Amino acid sequence: MLREAAAKFTQWIFGGTCLLCRGAAARGLLCAACNADLPRLEGALCPRCALPWHRARACPAAAAAFDAAWAPLAYDATARAVVHALKFQAALPVAALMAGHIAATVPDALRGGAVVPVPAQPGRRRRRGFDPAQALAAALAPRLGAPLVPALRRLDRGARQVRAGRTARRRATMRLEAHGVPPVVLLVDDVHTTGSTLDACARALKAAGARRVAALTYARTL
Repeated sequence: MLREAAAKFTQWIFGGTCLLCRGAAARGLLCAACNADLPRLEGALCPRCALPWHRARACPAAAAAFDAAWAPLAYDATARAVVHALKFQAALPVAALMAGHIAATVPDALRGGAVVPVPAQPGRRRRRGFDPAQALAAALAPRLGAPLVPALRRLDRGARQVRAGRTARRRATMRLEAHGVPPVVLLVDDVHTTGSTLDACARALKAAGARRVAALTYARTL
């Protein structure tokens, strides 16, 4: 029933055309050409930070609280447009598309545990009427055969981090409340940028009893 409702909603919004180019027929949300254009991260990726390279420097996640990180796509071009459709156009069926891309390629070593979404700042959630990471996590959990555990709640009024620099992100203070934390966590968000938000969430989860936290995101900023 839920899949049928989502399919009808998608047809109503996009009329059977591609979410991105809006010109070609789409099976699902993307046409074959736009699907092929997704900037997939292939080859060896750092298991700690999910980057394909470190540019001759130390791993940027060496001191992070999360134990592993992974993303199927680079945050560029078509992947950026997909994320923006969910976050800024409230195209909720896009969460299922993103979850499908994650579940189809996530390493077996990162499939165990409970799915915990990164919580949105309360005011932003009220304005949007939904939480993008929550929508993504809810779509991903059944695809991984994992329970969805909303173990984190954000209490701060943190400044918006879109277009914020690395220094501003690191200085931002997140107040998080953790409860009912599972021992192994798959921490889910849409984009992994500097990793500061994922790090703060992982620290809160571990302080509340989590033994291992892996950060799964749809796209990774390179």
